[in-house]
Amino acid sequence: MAFNFNPFKKRDRNQTVIQRQAATSLQDLIAPAGLEINPTFLKLGNKYCSTLFILTYPNFLSPNWFNPVVNTDEAFDISIFFHPIDISKILRNLRKKSAEVQAQINIEAERGLVRNPLLEAALKNIEELRDLIQQGSERVFDVGVYITFFAESKEELGKIESKINNVLEQQLIYAKATVFREFEGLESSLPLGLDRLLLTQPLNSRPASTLFPFSSLDLSEGKGILYGINQHNNSLVIFDRFSLPNANMTIFAQTGAGKSYAVKLEILRSLLIGTDVLIIDPEYEYEYLADSLGGSYFKIAIGSEDHINPFELPPFLKEEETAEEVFRNHILNLVGLIKLMMGEISPQEEIILDRAITQTYASRDIFPENLNERKTPPLIEDLETVLKNTEGGEDLSAKLYKFTKGTYEGFLNQQSNINITNRLVIFGIRELQEELRPLAMYIVLNYIWTSIKKDIKKRLVIVDEGWWLLKHEESAAFLFSLVKRARKYYLGITFITQDIEDALNSPYGKPLITNSSASILLRQSPANIETLGKAFKLTEQEKTLLLQASVGTGLFSVEDKHVAIQILASYAEDQIITSNPAQLLALKKERRGEIEE
Repeated sequence: MAFNFNPFKKRDRNQTVIQRQAATSLQDLIAPAGLEINPTFLKLGNKYCSTLFILTYPNFLSPNWFNPVVNTDEAFDISIFFHPIDISKILRNLRKKSAEVQAQINIEAERGLVRNPLLEAALKNIEELRDLIQQGSERVFDVGVYITFFAESKEELGKIESKINNVLEQQLIYAKATVFREFEGLESSLPLGLDRLLLTQPLNSRPASTLFPFSSLDLSEGKGILYGINQHNNSLVIFDRFSLPNANMTIFAQTGAGKSYAVKLEILRSLLIGTDVLIIDPEYEYEYLADSLGGSYFKIAIGSEDHINPFELPPFLKEEETAEEVFRNHILNLVGLIKLMMGEISPQEEIILDRAITQTYASRDIFPENLNERKTPPLIEDLETVLKNTEGGEDLSAKLYKFTKGTYEGFLNQQSNINITNRLVIFGIRELQEELRPLAMYIVLNYIWTSIKKDIKKRLVIVDEGWWLLKHEESAAFLFSLVKRARKYYLGITFITQDIEDALNSPYGKPLITNSSASILLRQSPANIETLGKAFKLTEQEKTLLLQASVGTGLFSVEDKHVAIQILASYAEDQIITSNPAQLLALKKERRGEIEE
């Protein structure tokens, strides 16, 4: 005789009873009040539901054919089952079918009948499928697709059924109701992995794959601006960049794809909701926009009257920053700028340069302690003088000569005389030589950055043809630092480029993408599509869309969501943002009253 003295046995039994009671309570909580089974519908509590299954498919299934069903604005559940069919069985059936079709062709030929294209096409398809299956490239499945939809009344249930059938029949796909098997249809649609209906149709891998992925591609919020039309379901793409983890955006497109048009439309609509905009314009594409909206347009060029002094210090100290931090950060930015101006310099020369910049400020009695006192900042020529009188700085001084008294005199060696308090401010740099453009972009961005920190409000900074900055280590690092810090100052940076290969091959190209929550991809060239696809994790279908995209169409991406978008403007907006040279010329003539009658 054996005795069990386990003191926990009774406690375990009690716990099991409690767990069963809890499970029963949970089931009672989530279950409907009652279930009424009818031949053509079910009544779950106060709801009505019914199930459709797909009965037949056309000869060809195109990708995303299921999207119109998924994007139907109704409540429904969809289940798709793939039951693999034994390969040997399929090959036997295909061989038998091939023999039957071939025999039919021979019989009609013996009778002297005209050849039957349908039979010949069927024989060709059968033989191709046999080859693919034998090579292991294709498999065959019994595919069951069940759609269970819900409504508040039987009348509404019938309307939803007709709506889904109409969407399917437009693509020559036909569905039927699970009459007298509605309960099994509901079970098959639940997330249980159970196919109670087994109402399937055979599909090989390629057409079966068109069911994946299917998802409701929708990017729309209750606030923000209209970016365009969602081509998947014709809904509106309305979004607020500032509701994302950061408000940065990248725009990649080849020439003539409509990127400037898209950016101008965003600028115009952003201004309407109170967002200030600052733009770096390398081709004077935004000059007409500034004229039309009363914006400020500054031309940064050697002979221009608009000047920015890179030695100008931030005019305001934020509470969380000390004077020492502001001063040192500004000197670091100046070191980066001067390295761009001079080219390669040695570490020893960089130390000399760092010391010389501090001494240059000291020559104007500017120190961290009196940073808030308004004093005239030094110029490039002051730094040149300090370097000339510094041991080891003679060569560095010589490299600055062309910016003070040489070819580029007047470009940087002037006190700042611009004001960026306007809500739309544009800096045009088209007249600059190619080697000076990265310098101008760097200087303008630094000036904008030091100015906006004194007054935090919603702003966008547009950097057109940003690949110029990525060509140089110092300017690329500076741009990337702005992108990372922009969120703290209620700032969104838009990086635009058509030179995709150079941008993405830069060490800062991909980090720039990962630190931007939104992106717009317009038409791409075949040479760039693979690089772009890897950077943005595009599907093959999305790559094809970008290769074949017309002007103003492409992909709009927010974090991990992509939608196909068509960018549309109203007539009034189009008159302001157009980039078409002929249209711009006509508009200028119209303003001057020179249109020929």
